[in-house]
Amino acid sequence: MRVTRLRLANMRRFVEAELAPGPGLNLITGDNGAGKTTLLEALHLMAYGRSFRGRVRDGLVRQGAAGLEVFVEWEEGLPAAADNRPAPPPPLAPGRVRRAGLRHSGSSWSGRLDGADVSHLGELCAALAVVTFEPGSHALVTGGSDGRRRLLDWGLFHVEPNFLPLWRRYARALKQRNVLLKQRAPDLLEPWEQELAQAGEAITRHREAHVASWEPALQTAMAAFLPAAGATRLGFQPGWRREELPLADALLLARERDLAAGYTTVGPHRADWRVEYGQIPGREALSRGQAKLSALALLLSQAEHHARLRGGWPVVALDDLGSELDRRHQRRVLEWLLATGAQLFVTGTEAPPTLDDLAPGTLVRFHVEHGQLRPEG
Repeated sequence: MRVTRLRLANMRRFVEAELAPGPGLNLITGDNGAGKTTLLEALHLMAYGRSFRGRVRDGLVRQGAAGLEVFVEWEEGLPAAADNRPAPPPPLAPGRVRRAGLRHSGSSWSGRLDGADVSHLGELCAALAVVTFEPGSHALVTGGSDGRRRLLDWGLFHVEPNFLPLWRRYARALKQRNVLLKQRAPDLLEPWEQELAQAGEAITRHREAHVASWEPALQTAMAAFLPAAGATRLGFQPGWRREELPLADALLLARERDLAAGYTTVGPHRADWRVEYGQIPGREALSRGQAKLSALALLLSQAEHHARLRGGWPVVALDDLGSELDRRHQRRVLEWLLATGAQLFVTGTEAPPTLDDLAPGTLVRFHVEHGQLRPEG
């Protein structure tokens, strides 16, 4: 997957900007606050429905504008045969060109994908695959469960065609059950609990299988970026005591508690997973630097797992790489990624050291100043 065009309008400091990236390493430099991160936010918004720095209504729309616009054009490679998955995957073969557009005011949105209107933001998110490492990524390890669920489900959205419909079914039933709980209407709960149980059990089976297939790629990435962690494994927590009872029974047993709370306290929306380290007692014992490297290994191993299942790498965005990693780890990460053939976007106040040596002939440079973007070199 390679982005060939990115255009944004009325986003943070930008009135309008357009980027025609190269197929390899794209370096975006600029002073702090110049707007370079906004370009990665635009890609992330199209791929996830939100910025990695928060919701659209929290300052993403340029002051005075009614809403922002993002347009992305990209090329998808032809999928590799299921029995031919070399590592790293070969460069993407020329395939279909796809286009997506999003208008978002912070309270409402409209989108188009390949010339047709979309009714659910998830349709856009499932089309464009982007993995972003940014200053807040350490929260994947040290923060709450929401970000970890999003990362797990990101992997499933892109490799399991049946997952998005299941996820929608579950979200709709959860919303209806929560409404009825707030209304104190226990007699109306049963049909929605049946729907929750059916969709929720299927979602959990998909998640468990994905965690198991993702784990080997994570172990390889952890050994490369955080060898001091020792042997690692992923532990999955489904969101209820699944080893003791099915979800339908868990919902029934929790009904009185949920009526008192006004929301559903058990189910896949409460799921979580954790990294278990062979040589580190737990995430609380990680230094901030180790948490960053652990998060980086999680993100890049998901990207590698995606590449093995789909035959081509997602787009990889590394925001403010120089402030997140020391020089040794910057070089190791860039060497590792450049060997995959993935399209990279890297931002920083300056170019990482020895970048020209790492990417001879494939480096495309851009500079941002006062909300204006220009190519360099």
